[in-house]
Amino acid sequence: MSAAEETIKVKEISRPKSGSVLERAVGFIGSVRFGVVQLVTLVVLSMIGMLIIQQNVQGFDAYFASLTPAEKMVYGSLGFFDIYHSWYYNFLLLLLSLNIILASIDHFPAAWSYISKPKLTATRDWLLSQPNKTVFEPVQKNGNELAEEIRKVFEQNGLKAQITESSSLSYPVDENGRKNFSEVVTTRNIFVFGESGKFNRIGAYIIHVFLLTLFLGHFVALTTGFDADVRMIPGDGTDKIQMIQYDLDRKEKFDVQLPFTMTCTDIQQKLIDPRGSIDVTNTLDWRTQMRVDDPEYGSQIADISMNKPFSYRGYRFFQAQTIPVGNARKIKLELTPDIGGEKLMLDIPRMGSATLADGTRVEYDEFLPDFAFNSDGKPDTRTGEYNNPVAVLNVIPPQGDRTRVFAFASKLADNIPVGAPKAGYKWRLAEFEKSPFAHVLSIKYDPYSGAFIAWYFGGFGLMGALGFVFFFSHKRVWALIEKRDDGTTEVVLGGNANRNPVGLEEKFGKIVGGLERSEPPA
Repeated sequence: MSAAEETIKVKEISRPKSGSVLERAVGFIGSVRFGVVQLVTLVVLSMIGMLIIQQNVQGFDAYFASLTPAEKMVYGSLGFFDIYHSWYYNFLLLLLSLNIILASIDHFPAAWSYISKPKLTATRDWLLSQPNKTVFEPVQKNGNELAEEIRKVFEQNGLKAQITESSSLSYPVDENGRKNFSEVVTTRNIFVFGESGKFNRIGAYIIHVFLLTLFLGHFVALTTGFDADVRMIPGDGTDKIQMIQYDLDRKEKFDVQLPFTMTCTDIQQKLIDPRGSIDVTNTLDWRTQMRVDDPEYGSQIADISMNKPFSYRGYRFFQAQTIPVGNARKIKLELTPDIGGEKLMLDIPRMGSATLADGTRVEYDEFLPDFAFNSDGKPDTRTGEYNNPVAVLNVIPPQGDRTRVFAFASKLADNIPVGAPKAGYKWRLAEFEKSPFAHVLSIKYDPYSGAFIAWYFGGFGLMGALGFVFFFSHKRVWALIEKRDDGTTEVVLGGNANRNPVGLEEKFGKIVGGLERSEPPA
């Protein structure tokens, strides 16, 4: 702020010159009104994207099937099924970013002047025009001593203070109030200026920086990346993920080649009650373990949990959902020898095997949670619930043929063929750790970490900047110490703030009280 705050200069009124078309266009794009309209439009489009399920969100298939043909046609032609990747959404982001940049360039110099060139002096009339002002009774005291006292009181109230001296020339006034232009009087004034929170003046431009970071990060993420899902079944591996795109009312699928191979090695569901179901309400966490084989960087094992995503070469893996068909991550078998003897207990992990003392190899092949025979007479499961759990095993004696064995959790009579002793043992499923058939991982490809930068730098930075702008303010207080003709010294105090006038009024009152408690001026 310069002395222009209090000086009115009379200039010749002239007709404003009309700028070029380019200048007018730049002025329009950088105007506040245009920016507000764009921001409101962007919010409306974002709300549409939240109200209409997007094609990369789980459950879109069912939502799409529930729409009428007219809705599918209208929403599809307007790009509402993938609105965040639409050309008009990205164009609006870029245009709003340009508006913010142009508006900042236009207004930032004036805001920066409060920091680079603070207003250190002020006239008596200007101080008395401020929202907070007071005039102390003249005292017989040295001006420099008064300035030092005022500086200390300012600093005690959290203001950074500095003392400035200035001289002004004026014409003396006679007893009739007429100026004597034949003489010039030099008046020496002392000013004490105190301020706090000066950087709050550029708070709006800090918000602009974080907004641009947010917009740019999302723009980069949306234009260079994609979202997809992959089903993880223990033992299965793939180097492709399937993308789904909806073009009006047509569902198109295409594969995306990955630069590495993913092999699921284990899935686990940590339950609140191990005896309960495997649905979401009884779940503490999901865990997926996979092996990544990369021809360039070798192999590594990744563990992916609800709060522990995995990032690799721009691909970020999250837990999305499960295939809620009952399975078992680990089984415990109870083996009773045909010829009598002690029972054997055998622990086998999913896709694993174990060997008995006599060399018999037992492989854990399959798990059926609700065993039944289907219409073809083959073993199957009626439901995904654990109503009649069975572990399907492959038993290979040392010098014998592979035998298929069904280990039931419930006890069956020996005369039932499916539960009869085989390979010299009566087989029973003693215990098992519940686990779903498969996990579904959500994959977000973001090679430049645009989404991470947008959320963690742009999003959280924006919240912090908004707090800085609205919960703090730039407070300024001036004290004019003026020598009077009768030899006394008068102090005029004035102050203002860019926001929170109540806070300034409270601080101003403390300053006045502090000065009144000190030795005069009071």
